[in-house]
This record gives sequence, C-alpha cells and structure tokens, in this order.
Amino acid sequence: MQHPAVPDLAHTHARPVHWLATATAMAAVVAAAGLLQPDPATATTAAAGSRTSALPPAPDATTAAYPLECGGAPTAIARRAAGDLDGDGNPETVAVVHCEAGSGTPPHGLYVLTHGKESPGARVVATLVEPSEQKNVTDLVVRDGAVTATLLGYSSPDVPSCCPDEKERVSWRWTGGTFVRTAQTDARSV
Repeated sequence: MQHPAVPDLAHTHARPVHWLATATAMAAVVAAAGLLQPDPATATTAAAGSRTSALPPAPDATTAAYPLECGGAPTAIARRAAGDLDGDGNPETVAVVHCEAGSGTPPHGLYVLTHGKESPGARVVATLVEPSEQKNVTDLVVRDGAVTATLLGYSSPDVPSCCPDEKERVSWRWTGGTFVRTAQTDARSV
C-alpha cells in the first residue's frame, strides 16, 4: 500500500454544521454591506475664483433654419453636439443636417449654431461642411473648444452613393475670428 504524500486531513470533510456556520457568516457580511452604504453624492461649491453660475443651455438644433435646398422635403438632424467653441462661456451647438430623402444617402451639411439675437431659437453662424461637397459626416465630437468629425466621401461620380470610398478625420478650431480646418490624418480610401 502506498502512503499519500500529504497527511490525512480529517477536518477536510465538511459536516452540515460547518456549512451552516459558513452560510450564516456570508449572510452577515451581505447584510452589513447593505447597511453600510455611502451617502448619496452631492454637489460641492466651486473653488474660489471659478465661475459659480451655470452655463446657459446650448442652442436647440431643431429651431434653426438651415441653408439647405431640399426641394420641399423637410430637413433631418442626423447628429448634434454642444460645447463652448469660442471661449465666451456660452455653448454653441454643432449640427449635422441633411435633406430627408425617402431612399439613398443625401449629403450632409455641418453647421455651428448660436442663440438668436432678435428672435428665439438658434441661428446658423458658420458652415463647416457644405452639402455641395457631397460628404457624409460621422463621429461628431465637440471637446476642448474643437469640433472633430469623420468625413466620408466619393473618389468619383461612378462610386454608388450607398458606399463612400474615401474617409478623412478632420477638426475645426475657432482661431482669429473664423473656424480653421485641419486634417487629423491623411485622406484615405475606405
């Protein structure tokens, strides 16, 4: 007969009393965790010297009149993002807008909106992408005063409108009173 390399551990055979003790201990831990919850999060006061007033709401993209020629068809807002683009403390809205088509892929326009001066609602103050450029705008982000998007386009009129074959990642930043466009990567085929 061969002897095991480890000594016989008689206490490794759990009896029902051991299972009951383990279950009771686990129930106590779960109950204690349920009772010892952290306080709900609350807002704190702003640091000295920082702005304490809330920012006004960003312009509502649905209230703007867009410079699109849709031949009587309505416009559709595909994407929108908001942020302070010019550093004045008031957020602007950037909207990707196209004519609502029954089928196909209509080109997009990319517009910067601000609050209207004389009338309520939003007004277009800049056009970043003209629909005549035949681009579709995806991945729209406004962060740190910059607008970033991916532009999908076509290398020739022979490319079907369903399947753009060019892709370019670009950004715009308010500089010297105008939006300056920069390519984040070289234009490439999809």
